[in-house]
Amino acid sequence: MLEHLHTPCLLLDETVLRANIKGMADRFKQIGVPLRPHFKTAKSIEVARILQDHGAKSWTVSTLKEAEYLSSAHFKDILYAVSIVPQKMEQVMALSRNGAQMAICLDSPEMADQISSMKLDGPAPKVYLEVDVDGHRTGVTTHDQRAIETAIILSRAKNLEFAGLMAHGGGVSYAANGKAELEAAAEQERTTTLSVKAMLQTAGIACPHVSIGSTPTALFGTSYEGVTDVRAGVYMFQDVFQANLGMCALEDIAATVLATVISHAPHLNRIVIDAGGLAISNDRSCATQRNDCGYGFLSDVDGYVDPLLYVEGVSQEHGYITTRDGSSLPFELYPLGSQLRVLPNHSCMTVAAYEGYNLINGNHEGQWWDRCNRW
Repeated sequence: MLEHLHTPCLLLDETVLRANIKGMADRFKQIGVPLRPHFKTAKSIEVARILQDHGAKSWTVSTLKEAEYLSSAHFKDILYAVSIVPQKMEQVMALSRNGAQMAICLDSPEMADQISSMKLDGPAPKVYLEVDVDGHRTGVTTHDQRAIETAIILSRAKNLEFAGLMAHGGGVSYAANGKAELEAAAEQERTTTLSVKAMLQTAGIACPHVSIGSTPTALFGTSYEGVTDVRAGVYMFQDVFQANLGMCALEDIAATVLATVISHAPHLNRIVIDAGGLAISNDRSCATQRNDCGYGFLSDVDGYVDPLLYVEGVSQEHGYITTRDGSSLPFELYPLGSQLRVLPNHSCMTVAAYEGYNLINGNHEGQWWDRCNRW
């Protein structure tokens, strides 16, 4: 079925995708907290429509290009979850003028001052104060006076609407080992964010919303009391890193890269495919995990994972496959010209190389779904 596709190319298993989306949506319907899906991985209107079918009404993006793409298809309630700078505000306001209900985030009184003193042409965007819950990336810390200073500026701004707090538990949770540690990471994300809310309330500052989330904390949180919505994204596609964390099985990985065997190197015990660092990414986040996959695990075209194989290395357009235990490769099983599928180490990085998805399995098998790239 896939022989006609030029490789390397991106495959999306619709049946697996729909199951992943339904599983997370059903979980939060039962919990009773809205899910605000993160669009940063999928970047596809067709995927957004599936999310909408399962109840999604609001969206998270990592680029303003994603926001424009969503808004053009009438998905309007959008949080741009990357720290804002003044240079991007005209793009934000253009979206607002065109009907999007835009929300932005920041984490300093300096930036709050700059944005609040700008002349903004259009409806006032909501602004979240970002909280650092685990020493990872951006955000104010608990008991940080700058959190109060920033919130005061935002709450008094005439051109902005202070929305509350947001956090991303992407540090401790991504380093967790086992269910207990994942549950603890999720609870840390929630309670740390709520402690900042309590600090603001003590200072007399209303904090209407608390938005938290990552795929691990969304799947393993045991309480969402005090939380307004939950953001997660990679769960739609999953990847080997998530499988190693216990988020899914390898069979739950929806996005894979189809590649062709282009060379045999018996003297190196190596098979070479036409998918290198540009096609499957150079991400090596699995290197810190027990079940290291190199640059990806391998399956045949039907999705059967060969536990013996992994991509041990890449150059720009070449992927180098060998055995995980050092045993001899069964070259006869993978002749020149045959196809393999690479299960990505980090799907967000892998799919970013492609303009769209070749659908396999499900009702839209054989179709092409566009995706939004760039910024």
